[in-house]
Amino acid sequence: MMLACPIPISDYPVVTLAHGGGGHMMRRLIRDVFVAALGNDTLQSNTDSALLDIPSGRIAFTTDSFVVKPLFFPGGNIGTLAVNGTVNDLAMAGARPRYLSCGLILEEGLPMDTLWRIMLSMKQAADAAGVSIVTGDTKVVDKGKGDGVFINTSGIGELDPALRIGPDAIRPGDVILTNGDIARHGMAILAAREELALEAPIDSDCAPLNHAVAALLQAGIDIHALRDATRGGVASALVEMAQDARREFLIEESAIPVREDVRGACELLGIDPLYVANEGRMVCLVPEEQADAALAILRTCFPDTSPARIGTVQSRDSGRLVLRSLIGAKRMLDLLSGEQLPRIC
Repeated sequence: MMLACPIPISDYPVVTLAHGGGGHMMRRLIRDVFVAALGNDTLQSNTDSALLDIPSGRIAFTTDSFVVKPLFFPGGNIGTLAVNGTVNDLAMAGARPRYLSCGLILEEGLPMDTLWRIMLSMKQAADAAGVSIVTGDTKVVDKGKGDGVFINTSGIGELDPALRIGPDAIRPGDVILTNGDIARHGMAILAAREELALEAPIDSDCAPLNHAVAALLQAGIDIHALRDATRGGVASALVEMAQDARREFLIEESAIPVREDVRGACELLGIDPLYVANEGRMVCLVPEEQADAALAILRTCFPDTSPARIGTVQSRDSGRLVLRSLIGAKRMLDLLSGEQLPRIC
């Protein structure tokens, strides 16, 4: 893989409005940056639509937009975020992610080196997740109106026609698992944005989840529900699931893994880590008799993140999320009334 942007910086050191004008400069941008960084046979066909082979009779389809600030942060950047975020949305349906699109809104004046680094990161993230970026679009907006770059990614995944993962499958006694420590992504973004003087930088948890979901399914784990804990964090994900399933969830504060540097930053800023965004964390609900096997698989897939059993589904049909605190007291958790940390994904 080339380490330097193939468009000569002396010719075009920054993105210009002409790069979005449909002419020679736009064609060169597509050829020498996007195709050069992301290239595969489908993308190189240079047609308005990608023609894809989907052997399954059922697919999952999702789309998401990414407007994170800053564009680069410890553990990732807007490019890795865009790929992993869309891959993970497909994985939460139990789908095997196959293809992504990439829509870019570039601000006039964006350094070409910055764009090249983002594209290389997208390629690396796509390779790690086992997906191909096969089609896309580019628009350029006036300087001061785009904040560098915005990315939209859509994704298609193959889905087993017999697979049903969702709130309707949740049953009393189900065990709630998470694949690792929480709140790192949101705190990494906040620390980088505000230039907080931490002893060591907090790195984002941004990562693909599809391989772990596939491993669970291949092992015969009867996954009842999945949710990636992005905006709103683990608490919001579980509140939504409890409400949709009309079941009461009980989670144990003592069981929820939070890294000490993240916990300290949250305490310093008065932020509850349960509501902080993640980009490589999910909650997984499985039958109690399969919980140990599922947890062992997650620990194999994520050996450095402390996967844990954090709660259970109760018999009451309240649709509530209840937290048992470190001192044994119980309190109900609800959705945030507003945005705790804007522009984190």
